[in-house]
Amino acid sequence: MPDRRDRRRLQRLAAYAVVLRDGAVLLTRLSSRVTRSEVWTLPGGGVEHGEEPRDAVVREVREETGLDVTVGETAWVQTGRRPNARWNGRRVDVHSVRLVYDGHVPVDAPAPRVLEVDGTTADARWWPVEDVASGRVPVTPLVAEALAAHRPVRVQRTAAYALVVRGAGPDAAVLLSRVSASGFHTGLWTLPGGGVDHGETPAAAAAREVREETGLEVEVGAVLHVADESIRGTAPHGRDEDFHGIQLVYAATLAPGSVGVEPVAEVAGTSDAVAWVPLVSVADGSVDVHPLVRAVLASAPPAG
Repeated sequence: MPDRRDRRRLQRLAAYAVVLRDGAVLLTRLSSRVTRSEVWTLPGGGVEHGEEPRDAVVREVREETGLDVTVGETAWVQTGRRPNARWNGRRVDVHSVRLVYDGHVPVDAPAPRVLEVDGTTADARWWPVEDVASGRVPVTPLVAEALAAHRPVRVQRTAAYALVVRGAGPDAAVLLSRVSASGFHTGLWTLPGGGVDHGETPAAAAAREVREETGLEVEVGAVLHVADESIRGTAPHGRDEDFHGIQLVYAATLAPGSVGVEPVAEVAGTSDAVAWVPLVSVADGSVDVHPLVRAVLASAPPAG
């Protein structure tokens, strides 16, 4: 028998993606060309000569799962050696260098399916992370190590909102917009507003956001309320995030040119409807509102 030291040495650079969505991880099952038993691993594979590793991840995920992945800027590096590996029908001494990137796919992406033919991937599937952690799903060591090293992307966002109320007493109504599928809290009604752009004053941001979401012009007054919220999970665009939002709420009144004008919802934005919602409907719970609306109304109830 030949000495292992005489075996051909092979060094392989490969790139993979950790793709998480709603508590599940995207995995691929190795085909019988690689293993006789059921083993799942991260989507990815060898980097071709002259290929940028991030491009390799996109290509491999597409071939193995049929999904278009967006890849992060940095990678976690893992190395391993198999001195007695089988490679193309012969025994070789393999040194593997693996680059593992964070990735995400759209939340409305179709079910994964293998596109490559006669390759090393037999199946692709979303598996609950808890099933992987418990050992119910047989995985390569790369999967467990990558999940342990993964951290959600930390995002902090300052946003400005406007409280606009018309009428008084039982006829009072508040201007609200409904969150679309492109934003957190889909389906809830909230105050018109959004993120403050770089270099923009929060008051100007509140006025701009009201204009974009409702078509109405407002005059922004004093700050009424400051709040924040933390969300850990899948962002609307599909990325695993640790989101911290800081919310500034301003008092606002309709500008003269917008009095009596009906609001019009923006198109293809983070809101899909806008309306004057009676305050009684907010109070009795007949309209599902974001907690920020109730907090603002409780701390600064409209006059009358």
